[in-house]
Amino acid sequence: MRKRILLIFGVLSIFLLLTGCSEFNKPITEESTGFWNEYIVYPLSWLIKEAAYLLGGSYGLSIIVVTILIRLVILPLMIKQTKSSKAMQALQPEMKALREKYSSKDQKTQQKLQQETMALFQKHGVNPMAGCFPLIVQMPILIGFYHAISRTREIAEGNFLWFDLGEKDPFYILPIVAGITTFIQQKMMMAGTENQNPQMAMMVWMMPIMIVVFAISFPSALSLYWVVGNIFMIVQTYFIKGPDLKMQAAGKAGGTKK
Repeated sequence: MRKRILLIFGVLSIFLLLTGCSEFNKPITEESTGFWNEYIVYPLSWLIKEAAYLLGGSYGLSIIVVTILIRLVILPLMIKQTKSSKAMQALQPEMKALREKYSSKDQKTQQKLQQETMALFQKHGVNPMAGCFPLIVQMPILIGFYHAISRTREIAEGNFLWFDLGEKDPFYILPIVAGITTFIQQKMMMAGTENQNPQMAMMVWMMPIMIVVFAISFPSALSLYWVVGNIFMIVQTYFIKGPDLKMQAAGKAGGTKK
């Protein structure tokens, strides 16, 4: 789990680095060159503009539709992430037993613990890093969205509801909603594991806080992408883990009555 946290911080650091790259102030057009521009930024810019044209010129609605399309494309990866989280949850009792068995802090014991843990993962076909793959895939898309929005005049000058797409949300509503939906999505993904793994419990709170900080600083269109994507994930997680979530809720309710 520690490696996963470090990976997330590393990816977010790359995100911050790339959002300030030298081409940021150059408008994105069909003539823009380079792999990044030709295969990520311009296709996203073109897709948002085309969708807006079909939706009566609304770039806000266009971003919502494009976000849903992107989520549908990466849906197999997201389902794999959710199932991996579910599998990890099922292995928590056995992992706890291993930690108790190899509780000594000396190097040999800890190496044995790592070997036994990896053998347990292999036995059940679980990849502890699988949950990070969707994040790695999404980061180029997220950075591409940021560049497409900021480097396409029509999108940056568009408005939707109470905010300008190319500017920060003046009332901080979108960043707060992005943080809340991130929290709900993380809570659903990690339901049942927080008490067994304190690092997971920490992630439930850390991710929403980081998202709010970023969302406050970046254009509202990016926050809109986050919110729509999170809602999509919440619905997806509910359908995949719904029965388990209901059982956990029922168990908590039963425990409260006792």
